[in-house]
Amino acid sequence: MLVDTHCHLDASEFDGDTALVIENALKNGVGQVVVPSVCRGNFDAVIALNQRYPYCAFALGIHPMYVDAAETADLEYLQDYLKIHSPVAIGEIGLDYFVTKNNIERQQFFFTEQLKIANKHQLPVILHVRQAVDDVLKFCRKYHPYGGIAHAFNGSFQQATQLIDLGFKLGFGGAMTYTRALKIRQLAQTLPLDSIVLETDSPDIPPAWLQKNGRNSPEELPKIAEILANLRGLKIAQVIEITTQNAHNALPKLPQLYT
Repeated sequence: MLVDTHCHLDASEFDGDTALVIENALKNGVGQVVVPSVCRGNFDAVIALNQRYPYCAFALGIHPMYVDAAETADLEYLQDYLKIHSPVAIGEIGLDYFVTKNNIERQQFFFTEQLKIANKHQLPVILHVRQAVDDVLKFCRKYHPYGGIAHAFNGSFQQATQLIDLGFKLGFGGAMTYTRALKIRQLAQTLPLDSIVLETDSPDIPPAWLQKNGRNSPEELPKIAEILANLRGLKIAQVIEITTQNAHNALPKLPQLYT
């Protein structure tokens, strides 16, 4: 069984065929997906997915690309939700200096406040890290979160090692399937296998074979796992077993939610 550790099944791209997407993924051996929120406005959507399809675990958090539209009251709103609901992680949270550096202080405020909330509730975090790995590392060293996943990792080997030392697993997905993605493929090939989890980031980051066809989905995860197996010279069964166990270790509530 595979675990897609990062998938936005609540996105509008899946409107109308969510059930079919889940059915196809299950048929392809994807036993569970983790659906992180991105803002207060979709907390209810990711929770509803879990209630309708227990196959979908959920995380709650405010994404760095949404902080300009967020209010500080949203952090209290998040804490109120945690009194009622039980996400597998706080996420998707982090820093993104690729889209804009004009709101760095605001991004850092929401990130660090959510790290504090995660610690208060003893939850791991799902990190969004784009061109901001060093600052993410700085704040993680300061606040000592309960580990989690650095989603769609694209930093250096040294940065990867530092995140692993802090208790994080690193997410690899569609970007790894492109032969020109030399740095990502080198990381996937050389990092300790027990530090790697698999993801699709559906509907985004389509793998190479979907480049011209648009929407990504969890059913693509077995082929992504096969790419990782080929890069490492392993059997696909080994990759499935180890990355699933890694997902369980990163998000300890996952095994309790299997269908």
